[in-house]
Amino acid sequence: MSAEDAAAAEAAEDDKPTRWWTLLAVSAAQLLVVLDGTIVNIALPSAQSALGMSDASRQWAITAYALAFGGLLLIGGRVSGALGHRRAFVVGLAGFAAASALGGAAANPETLFGARALQGVFAALLAPAGLSLLTLTFTEPRARGRAFGVFAAVGAAGSAVGLVAGGLLTEYASWRWCLYVNVPVALLAVLGATFVPRVRPAHAGGALDVPGALLSASGFAAVVYAFNEAEPRGWDSPRVLALLATGAVLLAAFVAVELRTPQPLLPLRILVHRARAGAFLAITLLFVAMFGFYLFMSYYTQSALGYSPVEAGLTLIVNALAALVGATFIAGKLHGRVAPVALVVPGLLAAAAGMLILTRLAPDSGHVFWLYLVPSLTLTGLGLGCVLPPTASLATAGMRGHDIGAASAAYNASQQLGAALGTALLNTVASSAAAAYAASHTGATPAAASVHGYTSALVVGFAILLAAACLAWALLAVRGRWPGREPSTSEHSEEAAPLP
Repeated sequence: MSAEDAAAAEAAEDDKPTRWWTLLAVSAAQLLVVLDGTIVNIALPSAQSALGMSDASRQWAITAYALAFGGLLLIGGRVSGALGHRRAFVVGLAGFAAASALGGAAANPETLFGARALQGVFAALLAPAGLSLLTLTFTEPRARGRAFGVFAAVGAAGSAVGLVAGGLLTEYASWRWCLYVNVPVALLAVLGATFVPRVRPAHAGGALDVPGALLSASGFAAVVYAFNEAEPRGWDSPRVLALLATGAVLLAAFVAVELRTPQPLLPLRILVHRARAGAFLAITLLFVAMFGFYLFMSYYTQSALGYSPVEAGLTLIVNALAALVGATFIAGKLHGRVAPVALVVPGLLAAAAGMLILTRLAPDSGHVFWLYLVPSLTLTGLGLGCVLPPTASLATAGMRGHDIGAASAAYNASQQLGAALGTALLNTVASSAAAAYAASHTGATPAAASVHGYTSALVVGFAILLAAACLAWALLAVRGRWPGREPSTSEHSEEAAPLP
């Protein structure tokens, strides 16, 4: 096939409206999943007051969602393949909407916690099904680049949108609308999903890997819970150490089971492939650094600069817009034209540079918004936008059958683990550094100690991103074909392009 024929074929495929309905529906679902990781954070104080939650139990409004989502993702990927990705997608959307309505109408803390856990259950089905649909629908390089660019932009902006929406809804409506707002979005996505072509379920030829399912769910849940508990209790807490040890043992047992079972829940070839491993490592370490970064942006703008929650959330719009530009106008347009490493490594370095700017902050810094926040938020947003599309594409490239759902689930699990670890790890670094500064600087103000803690944690985030860039370069900088590159004439006969 000549280059002209290939371009004509791709243009003809682009004209199919169902492809873009798929992108619209999957992007809306991605917004729901990411947004709900942050929108409830802003509403939590109001919800606590309205429902009479104790200080000790209020964390479960956040933790219940994170545990169910992170713990069940691998199972969700397998179920998605067995049901058919479109059917699983619709079931996930409907369930997420129902759970959101239940949470919004909660009359007591137990109902809210249960609803948040149900949201996590259906999100664990929804997220891998959506990414799998996108992978199967967009196969040509240019269209795939645009689709993954939009998908990544929505995901990158979702956390910031959640903070803004949470502040606005809580302040001008009610905390309950932070949950009710999911219902119309989910129903619109269901409507869009009716235009998505049906995908034949993958036949595994065997029973569900029940031991693997139990071990993965309990192992991931233990690790995520340990990360959440490390933030208030510290990493040396016996409870945290016991959870981490338990999670490590369970996940080690999960690996042993997966190596022996004929129909594994997560085929380990997905993880050990060099290029895919580079994508998983890059996205995990990026989320470790970025979620700590978002946490400190919220703390610093509200405690040091005196911003309201709404103003703090609106500040992050700079980051969301930059991510949109990076994902759609840089990564989306260059997908298939350059190797993934040419997007991933510069993206990680841009995010690292953004964090480095904020390490220069001092309690008496002037013109903070324009000299520090805007450049930092812009660089981190551009970096995030450049890394997400190629890593999402690499994670699922060349997959068939159940492997598509498993790879999609593993990619989402990498993000969840990175986010949970980053929040706990960098918050611990900040707290320890602030306490040490206050003890060694007699007469230091609380604001000075806090800013020192933030900058110390951001130095760690900067180092993590540099390490991620080095690892990505080592794993992705190889010659040969990469997913999405326009194949040569001799390569058109291959059913699936090999990874680098």
